[in-house]
Amino acid sequence: MEATQTLVNSSLRNGVRTLELNFDPGNCYTHEMMKQLDAAILEARFDEATQVIVLRGAGEKFFCAGADINMLKKADPTFKYYFCLHANETLNRLEQTPKLVIAALNGHTVGGGLEIAMAADLRIARQGAGKVGLPEVTLGVLPGTGGTQRLARLVNKSKAIELMVTGNVFSFEDAAAMGLVNQIWKTETTQEFMDKVQAYAEQFCAPNKASRAVGRIKRAVQSGAEIPFESALAVERELQQLLFQSDDAKEGIAANQEKRVPKFKGK
Repeated sequence: MEATQTLVNSSLRNGVRTLELNFDPGNCYTHEMMKQLDAAILEARFDEATQVIVLRGAGEKFFCAGADINMLKKADPTFKYYFCLHANETLNRLEQTPKLVIAALNGHTVGGGLEIAMAADLRIARQGAGKVGLPEVTLGVLPGTGGTQRLARLVNKSKAIELMVTGNVFSFEDAAAMGLVNQIWKTETTQEFMDKVQAYAEQFCAPNKASRAVGRIKRAVQSGAEIPFESALAVERELQQLLFQSDDAKEGIAANQEKRVPKFKGK
């Protein structure tokens, strides 16, 4: 039964928690996968050893191909509504977690897969590994897991509408040109790509960076961008005050004055 399967593999190395979507076909997500992803996000939040979160898809062909169409075909409209609601809540939780989230696009990233990736803070793609896009219009529906809203915030509104009403899929290079992908890396294998992602993510962990500061920068931007400017400044001040009280802030300031490289501890 699906409920007994591990649909989200979780592993931790050097402060980086990797969450791997694992479902055949296409690492598509079901309600059970979203429940497991939700639980994994909460676990990563509470885990002090987790300083950065990386999302990837299992295998070499897909990051995620979106919601499982076979599941949606069988489900009634009420279930579909609550399925979308829970998926929205899960991605909001990911987006608001005060730890940096990197989506490693190791394959096709379409439909709900792109919606998951857009809830991350940074998106890094493997060159030539796949396409991206929101083709839900071809099914007679809209991108219902935050796609209409996040895409419009990452690219301009008119471009977002064009991409969604045409339903076209496009290259990682096109995605990068419009600001949807941060970096594209050329690697010989998926494993080499993921090794590079791991090394990239580790730079945001202690002792290299003050990981709490990294997480609060993320939180200030993700939360502040959606509220009035004066309120956003208040959020920024409160987050800054929390950081002023941290051991890493004391270390960073001391290292600057003593002209040495800081040794952060993530505390």
